[in-house]
Amino acid sequence: MKLTLIVGARPNFIKIAPIIHAINHANSKSQNIQYRLVHTGQHYDSTMSDTFFKELNIPEPDINLGCGGGTQAEQTAAIMIAFEKELMTNPSDLVLVVGDVTSTMACSIVAKKLNTKVAHVEAGIRSYDLTMPEEINRMVTDCLADYFFTTTRWANNNLKNNGVDESRIFFVGNVMIDTLLTNRSRFKKSDLWDKFALKDKSYLLITLHRPANVDEGNKLKIHIEEIVTNVHGLPVIFPIHPRTEKIFNELGINYPNLKITTPLSYLEFNYLVERAKAVITDSGGITEETTVMGVPCFTLRDNTERPETIEMGTNELMGTDPSAIKPALEKLFAGKWKKGTIPELWDGRSAERIVKNLTDIFKR
Repeated sequence: MKLTLIVGARPNFIKIAPIIHAINHANSKSQNIQYRLVHTGQHYDSTMSDTFFKELNIPEPDINLGCGGGTQAEQTAAIMIAFEKELMTNPSDLVLVVGDVTSTMACSIVAKKLNTKVAHVEAGIRSYDLTMPEEINRMVTDCLADYFFTTTRWANNNLKNNGVDESRIFFVGNVMIDTLLTNRSRFKKSDLWDKFALKDKSYLLITLHRPANVDEGNKLKIHIEEIVTNVHGLPVIFPIHPRTEKIFNELGINYPNLKITTPLSYLEFNYLVERAKAVITDSGGITEETTVMGVPCFTLRDNTERPETIEMGTNELMGTDPSAIKPALEKLFAGKWKKGTIPELWDGRSAERIVKNLTDIFKR
């Protein structure tokens, strides 16, 4: 069996790492799974890409297509052109894509046009919000995929409601949680811990990057002000996404308890997540990690493709109206935040199940 594994952006590296480790383990037990790791170059900043290969013990990519930058259309086109050449030069039995970034969709389109099977890891999740580029990426990828590896039964039902035959859906759990559990004992204290005199459960952590929250400078400013003025003086750590940094720097926001820093490595970031009093984010993946670590999470979005983090986990949907932040923080500081539970099959063995299913498929 010959696979092509696609990565392009920060979440992809976290999701592909356990799959590579599971393939290597299967090969050590006499399987014969060859793979070629293709990095599209969608994230071209080393702080958003290179450190993940080192920290998560992923081999260097066989090729980097160098398709960083540009508009959505420009980047999609660049990835498709470059990946078509790559796949024609190095044919594969199956292209495996993960998540919902531009690379996921673009490489799925190319693979199908070259009559190559596609497997989608993290298939079937839906926000039903077509203003999100990621939702379009998910829908297009799931229209093309041959095999669907899902994180929850919600995702299974979404696929079945869209007409996908049950025989092509494999409920395997969450590969992001595989990586989290494998590396939890390796989380690393960054220099920020001592620099800002941080203490367990005595600071909050923010991540924001979605257009609805950061593209309008005044809205971003109000969001930040609502947070930092309602945390009883606790430090608020904000590792700023490259997308957000330029806008933020023009706003002149300055509070003594607001601590701005550059993006952190995976191990450093999750060290802070695990010890935070709460995390405020607009990232879907972080809501999954906080659920497993039992950390209260506020999602500044109007919808989510991960309802399990709300119905079972520690996450609450705040919307994008800044006025919702103060009541949520009051609930947190009153000790009334829910505890949450861990969703089914988020047990650290999802990649193992994916590789076993792929092996069984190709045996048939």
